[in-house]
Amino acid sequence: MYLNLEESDFSTYIYRTIPLNRLYELFQDRENTLVKPSLWEDTFENFVLKTKLRDEQNQVIEYNIHDRMYGQCWTQERASDAMWRIYSPDKQSVRIRTTINALLDSISMATVDRAKCDHCIGKVEYVRDQELIERATATFSENGEITFGGLFRSLLIKRRAFRHENEVRLMFCDWSETAGLQNVFKYDIEPHELISQMMLDPRLTYEEAEALKAEIRKQTGYQGDIKMSLLYRLPKSLTIDVKTKI
Repeated sequence: MYLNLEESDFSTYIYRTIPLNRLYELFQDRENTLVKPSLWEDTFENFVLKTKLRDEQNQVIEYNIHDRMYGQCWTQERASDAMWRIYSPDKQSVRIRTTINALLDSISMATVDRAKCDHCIGKVEYVRDQELIERATATFSENGEITFGGLFRSLLIKRRAFRHENEVRLMFCDWSETAGLQNVFKYDIEPHELISQMMLDPRLTYEEAEALKAEIRKQTGYQGDIKMSLLYRLPKSLTIDVKTKI
């Protein structure tokens, strides 16, 4: 399922900056890891999943949806100073790249034989706090019911203060009896096929970047592009012709 996306967006690149040890783990275990939204830092995240409903008999209805949902955040921002500083504080994190379609396909293929589950990928909308509350209210029907589409859409709403993240989210819902026992959901991937490029921190020196690149290839066997971000590269010197008045 795709949400808040046009068909032309399916082949769009998306990016995720992860610590070096997480990168090595990804290639070693060949698994992608989603986490419960309750573990995300923003206190407004999974706002709808925490909502309690009151029926006509004044009874409070609580859902356990938050125990069944898992997600992973990516971004469409290809060059962001804020993202590097937030997710690569030690300059050792690596930005991996894939496409929206490839990411959704990866979880679709891994769970094709799995019953009682659903998955989705969608673009986050950034709204004002009041609209966030209004959207939460509109998610449930008059009978307190919620559809898969409504459930996934509830995790694609975020406050405007975070719009610099320009997020795309992969989401998975597990309705099996044993769902929710773990804080993470892992599924099998082929990282060499899923990841089309790696990018190193722009604050590294050339020598540091080359050493890190060699280490990554040794640890992962990755043969694709590994580049250093040129975010801070100085522009070429300009020569301006000035006409001298006589």
